[in-house]
Amino acid sequence: MDLPTVWFLLIAALFTGYFVLEGFDFGVGMLLPVLGRDDRERRVLINTIGPVWDGNEVWLITAAGAMFAAFPAWYATVFSGFYLPLLLILLALIGRGVAFEYRHKRPEAAWKRRWDTAILVGSLVPAVLWGITLANIVRGVPLHADGDYAGGLADLLTPYALLGGLTTAALFGTHGAVFLALKTAGDLRRRAGTLAARLGAGATPLAAGFLAWTLALRPGVAAAALAVAATAALVAGTAAARVRREGWAFTGTATGIALTVATLFAALFPDVLPSTLAAAGTLTVQNAASGPYTLRIMTWLAAFATPVVLLYQGWTYWVFRRRIGVEHIPEH
Repeated sequence: MDLPTVWFLLIAALFTGYFVLEGFDFGVGMLLPVLGRDDRERRVLINTIGPVWDGNEVWLITAAGAMFAAFPAWYATVFSGFYLPLLLILLALIGRGVAFEYRHKRPEAAWKRRWDTAILVGSLVPAVLWGITLANIVRGVPLHADGDYAGGLADLLTPYALLGGLTTAALFGTHGAVFLALKTAGDLRRRAGTLAARLGAGATPLAAGFLAWTLALRPGVAAAALAVAATAALVAGTAAARVRREGWAFTGTATGIALTVATLFAALFPDVLPSTLAAAGTLTVQNAASGPYTLRIMTWLAAFATPVVLLYQGWTYWVFRRRIGVEHIPEH
């Protein structure tokens, strides 16, 4: 296996980790006004992700940095052609992070409601736009023969891309509800489990339809096998949520999201950004990659840094593994 292919797989793994971990973060944020009946319950929901949400975003930063260094042409075309949706994602993530930090600074209910709205919007917008972005990368966009983006915003809002955005939002909402059922106690745990089963029943066929459309656009044996496994994992996760097996339910939704992202990258390979305008403009793993020396240096750095990051994040989740409930949250 050559180094460009290795780095394509590593970038796919980084985005997969990001969507699995940040996925339940987004889900918790989207469900904040649904499950949080009062301020103490909303504080419980926020505290379930409080120790980990910012660490989860490191996966995105690392994936973007890896794209920049390993596939500069891919990075340049995606970040210029998808400028508006990526800018909206960035602004939403900034507003969401500020909301987490500032919500508790003042006691007024109106103050907290405004920041709760920022958390909701800051979670929902990226959840939808990431699906739209990934779907467009897989389907392809209009590129000139030199690889420059030749389309506009309307070219990114195709029915397939919009289904991708709806799918990721539904999957993240389900994943977040399962995570809350796993991390909370008492009545909040019960309501989160009930909601997780209901959301899963809607998200699973939605994801299956999106993956089937993906295979129709870019068929492949590996992608088809991954799509079937993704659907099976989501079905199993939803079934586990129905019988209140939160650990198995979380494993199912996490595996389903991971395999869904893996299906998209498997369908995309060996391209990294297909062109719907000129075949010569299609960016592939080979023609978009950096030189061998750059990739070798990056490989050695990744071999050293990746285990350290994984161990640190694993330790963080282990330390904050306990359930929490309203009894752990002071009234004021």
